[in-house]
Amino acid sequence: MKLLSEVEPEVKVAVKRIDGGLEVKGHLEELGIAEGTELTVVATEPVHVHAGPISLKAAGREAVIARGWADKVYVDKEGETLPLLRLETGEKGTVKTIEGGKVFEGYLSGLGIEKGSEVEFLRHLPDDTLVFKIDDKEISMGEGQASKALVEKEGKSIQINYLEEGEKAKISKIIGGTSLREKFEQLRIVEGKEITLVRKEMPAPVPKRGTYVLAKMDELLVTIGRGLAEKIWVE
Repeated sequence: MKLLSEVEPEVKVAVKRIDGGLEVKGHLEELGIAEGTELTVVATEPVHVHAGPISLKAAGREAVIARGWADKVYVDKEGETLPLLRLETGEKGTVKTIEGGKVFEGYLSGLGIEKGSEVEFLRHLPDDTLVFKIDDKEISMGEGQASKALVEKEGKSIQINYLEEGEKAKISKIIGGTSLREKFEQLRIVEGKEITLVRKEMPAPVPKRGTYVLAKMDELLVTIGRGLAEKIWVE
């Protein structure tokens, strides 16, 4: 066996083991990668500017989606089909396909992202850490992860990362699979709980970007950060 990060381009492999515990396995599961998954390495490339979560406009409102989710959305732009992440600031496309099954489509539909809808790429988001308070306990998470919890504010459903600092709201919905829900439950992020955005913490400057593995599973392209690729054993 070898690590996925060591596999040469155009080589097809099968995932045999994933190290790193439930959090790593849960994150890879969202990308469609588990033990037994077959994939072909397309390339190992420098991290693109769209390395973290993105902000876009769909159905007349802004939404944030994590990089792993954005990787599964393909749009039509002026007759060309391309991954959502290939759009640049201000560009628009019509959602053509969503890879990941009906349940995943349901998650995105709640954000106004569905087949046939127009989306506008607004911006790439910095890798901020959001600090929330639940039951007098502070918890921290990235914006991509936070975007998977919705709250009610002034009669509208919004993602918790859109709360203002010091603002409190009640969690109304978690959009994600079993592993995400279990992780959120451990953090007390469950439907009906009140949550407060305490502050946003800017990340320290990163002088050098890393690399990622671009892989294909059937017709689906996914990007896997080097840190995760070094936890996946294949043969």
